[in-house]
Amino acid sequence: MLWTVLLALLVLLLLQTQLCICLRELRIASSSSSSSSSSTSSSPPLRNATQQRLPGAIIIGVRKGGTRALLEMLNLHPDVEVAKAEVHYFNVEEHYRRGLAWYRAQMPFTLPRQLTVEKTPGYFSSPEVPARVWDMNPAVRLLLIVRDPAERLVSDYTQVLHNRLARNKPYQTLEELLLGPEGRIDPAYKALQRSLYHQHLARWLEVFPRKQVHVVDGEALVQDPFPELQRAERFLELPPRISPSNFYFNTTKGFYCLVAAGGHDKCLDESKGRPHAPLSAQAFKKLCRYFREANRMFFDMVGRTFSWC
Repeated sequence: MLWTVLLALLVLLLLQTQLCICLRELRIASSSSSSSSSSTSSSPPLRNATQQRLPGAIIIGVRKGGTRALLEMLNLHPDVEVAKAEVHYFNVEEHYRRGLAWYRAQMPFTLPRQLTVEKTPGYFSSPEVPARVWDMNPAVRLLLIVRDPAERLVSDYTQVLHNRLARNKPYQTLEELLLGPEGRIDPAYKALQRSLYHQHLARWLEVFPRKQVHVVDGEALVQDPFPELQRAERFLELPPRISPSNFYFNTTKGFYCLVAAGGHDKCLDESKGRPHAPLSAQAFKKLCRYFREANRMFFDMVGRTFSWC
C-alpha cells in the first residue's frame, strides 16, 4: 500500500515538471511571435512605401510634336516617374467612364517626393478634355510641346500612311487629302485642324490660367535638348538634376540619344526621324500661307515666337 502511494506521488511530480516545461516553451514562442509582428508593422516592404498617384503633370500635346521625346527626357530626372503608355483617359469615353480609380491604376508606383507624369497628345485637340482635367486636379501642370504646324501635319500624315501600308490598306496621297478639287486647302482635313494651335489652346485657357501651361519648343528639343529640359525642370519646380552629360548626338540616327543613371544609353524608337511622305513645294507653300495668321494668334497667346514657315 505504501509503495503504491509513493509511486503515485512520483508520477504526479513528473507530470508537474513536464507541464512547467511546456508552459515555458509556449511563453517563449508567444513572445517571439509578438516581436516579429511588431517588427513587420514598423518596417513595411519597400513596395508598400510607394503607391500609384494621379499625375501632377500631363504632357497634353501636340500630336507628332515630340511628346515621347519630352517624356523620356523628363524621365531622366530621379524625382520623376512616367506612365509608360498613352492612357487616353480624358479623351476616350470608354476609359473616362471607368473613373479615377482606373486612371490611377495606370500610373507608376512613386515615392511621396516623386512627380508622376502622363502624356497623351490627343488631349490637346479634344474639346471635352480641359474641364475633365480640371475636375481631376485644378493644380495640375500642363506641358505643351509644339513644332512648325506645317511640318507637324506632314509628320502626322506620314504616321497614318505607315500604319495603312503595314496593314495593306488603301490610302490617298497627302496632296489629295489636303487640297480640294480647285487646289485650295481643305479646312476639314483633320490633320490640318490639329495644327491650328491657337484654337485648341484657347479652350485650355478658358479653364486653366496661363501660368499652368508650359510651352516647349519641339525643334529646339531635337537640336539642343538640355536648355529646354532646364526650363521644364523650373516649371515643374524640380531640383536641377538633368545635365548635358545626359545627352549625346547619335550621328547615325541624326538626333540626340539619352544617357540614364548608371551610364545606360537609350535612343528613341525607329519611328522617330522617319522620312516624310512626299508633298510638292507648291502645296507646302499653300500650307504655310494658310497657317500664317493662325500662328500669329498662337504667338500672341503664349508671348513667344517660333521660326516656322
